[in-house]
Amino acid sequence: MASHVPRRQVLATGTVLAGSAALMASPLAAHAAEKIKPTIVLVHGGYADSSCWNGVIPKLQRAGYTTIAASNPLRGIPTDAPYIGSLLDSISGPVVLVAHSMGGTVITNAAAGKQNVKALVYIAAFVPDVGETQGDLINKFPGSEVLPVSVPVPYAKPDGTTGTDLYLSKDGQAAFAADIPTAAFRLLQATQRPFDADSFGYPTQAAAWRTIPSWGLVAGRDKAIPPACERFMYGRAKARKVVEVPTASHVVMISHPRTVADLIEDAAKATS
Repeated sequence: MASHVPRRQVLATGTVLAGSAALMASPLAAHAAEKIKPTIVLVHGGYADSSCWNGVIPKLQRAGYTTIAASNPLRGIPTDAPYIGSLLDSISGPVVLVAHSMGGTVITNAAAGKQNVKALVYIAAFVPDVGETQGDLINKFPGSEVLPVSVPVPYAKPDGTTGTDLYLSKDGQAAFAADIPTAAFRLLQATQRPFDADSFGYPTQAAAWRTIPSWGLVAGRDKAIPPACERFMYGRAKARKVVEVPTASHVVMISHPRTVADLIEDAAKATS
């Protein structure tokens, strides 16, 4: 004959078991929440396209990070910052926002007020303050050699006026990408996206690095943005960590992708 267990005892036992399960599950749920990784958004600069991150992306993906190489319009702050900002708005969850070169100006403006952006990582990049232009910064220290090897090409704007695009010439390797193979430079130069020359004259409207923690990488042999300029900008932004690659040209994400990926992971781990 089956033993009789009072209903009240069954209910009490069930409550205890449910409570124990909740206590066991809560730490697991909390641990899982801690393990949520941010999305990494990569923003290229001038004379380049999203493929410049091809050496970095697989390393981040293998580490479990969702990664987006954004297409930067390269038309200047009024176009580029809202465009990248709209991409940030489409991402649920935390974001680590990374930029190279002129992309640094874009993310400095685009990330302002974006609550999901937890870290800014500048890779041989501009880090302007409010009111500054890229022209101001690139002339602040000697050593930039890239504009003399830039080719101006007129283009028609939608409003009927004429703009000027700047392309990197086939003679631009020493100034832009001295530490990658010649064949790799030829491919980069053939697939580049030009930038509007007016990009150097737009004043920065916001400085997201004032409220969002930043990281920086100095390319020690950079002849596009002088290394002294990069050090100055990262210091002013009070970057949490600055890595210097003494032998790197401006395209350090191509020549030293592991170092770049490691710095991005440092920022992701520190802010998630």
